[in-house]
Amino acid sequence: MNERMKALEKSIIELIPELTDIYKDFHQNPELSMQEFRTAKKVAEYLRPLGYEIHEKIGITGIVALLSNGAGSTVMLRADMDALPMPEKTGLPYASQVTGETAEGVRTDISHMCGHDLHVAWLMGVAKILSQHKEAWSGTLMLVFQPGEEVAQGALAMIEDMQDKFPKPDIILGQHVMVGKAGTVGYKAGAILTAGDSLHITFHGRGAHGSMPQNSIDPVMMAAYSAVRLQSIVSREISPQDSAVLTIGSIQAGTKENIIPDTAVMKLNMRSYKDSVRDKMLNSVKRICSCESHASGANDEPEIKFINSYPVTENDLQATTKLEQSFIDFFAERAYVTTPVTASEDFSYFGRKWGVPYVFWFVGSTEASQWEQAVQNNTVAQIPANHSSLFKIELDPTVKTGLEAMLTAALTWL
Repeated sequence: MNERMKALEKSIIELIPELTDIYKDFHQNPELSMQEFRTAKKVAEYLRPLGYEIHEKIGITGIVALLSNGAGSTVMLRADMDALPMPEKTGLPYASQVTGETAEGVRTDISHMCGHDLHVAWLMGVAKILSQHKEAWSGTLMLVFQPGEEVAQGALAMIEDMQDKFPKPDIILGQHVMVGKAGTVGYKAGAILTAGDSLHITFHGRGAHGSMPQNSIDPVMMAAYSAVRLQSIVSREISPQDSAVLTIGSIQAGTKENIIPDTAVMKLNMRSYKDSVRDKMLNSVKRICSCESHASGANDEPEIKFINSYPVTENDLQATTKLEQSFIDFFAERAYVTTPVTASEDFSYFGRKWGVPYVFWFVGSTEASQWEQAVQNNTVAQIPANHSSLFKIELDPTVKTGLEAMLTAALTWL
């Protein structure tokens, strides 16, 4: 492995300025989930001259690129492409000034505050280097540029369109830029990211004048009592041995202080590392909201809908152990076993739906002295992270590290 990576070193170093420019272009031109048309076009234009078999419009804007090079494993590498509906406040010279409309028609700022622009640039870099150094590997390379990760739609949309049209991969690999010392790579067998479920709950009551509450069935009370009791799920129903989070981010009801409304809407988000814990939390939410509605005398059950849903990202033990050795061989002390993170991803849908092992890991992006000082002062939590309007990436050495990590991972199976 080290010998093959050493043979690629000159090409890696020479490619960094080009990849940095690609990253900055994507950063300045972000696109919302399932609207990544420019990004996909740029990717296809870049890959086509390299000899890849390009398949466009997979899952609306997704791209699948194939390159066969003799006998061997089929290795799938994945990068997500979408940006977030939020402003950027980094002050960087290449900061986003873009605005657009969400799928719901809401005008919004758009920015790559999760780092997917770098994910795309990394995978484009891998595509170029492996196409130019076919002597270094054997097998089939499957590159997947995925839309819509932020709304949990992209992976499933691509899977549906890919059904029976592409070779089944032997391994699926992905990575994410995160807060952490730039130049490092964090991996972990088992659960590395949580399941994430966002729910939209409508409580149905009966409206009345605020001065005549006896004529109402107050949905605000249903929502309020439910909000309190829902917090007991984690503290009283989930084992202290398990990790879980339940956050109520929105309660909306009524238009005026003297009108009791007909309905109240609650939006909540749940995170868990085990499918069994996730199922327990979902059942408890349904039970509590239903019981509080009945306690208020409601005739109708609360209406519970999924806003989005992400599965647990649970790295395959055997594959992670194999990749761990490659990372240690190449990165030495810069590769480490990370702790799981309470963020969520739709990456694992590919492996779950196809029954294929997968590994997902993190690439640090925080300037080294800033990170070390934060660790020393116990202020790591104050570093602006993904989804913060102040999240920014230390490009040197992060661009190079992510490219090396994905190449190292791919060559572990090729």
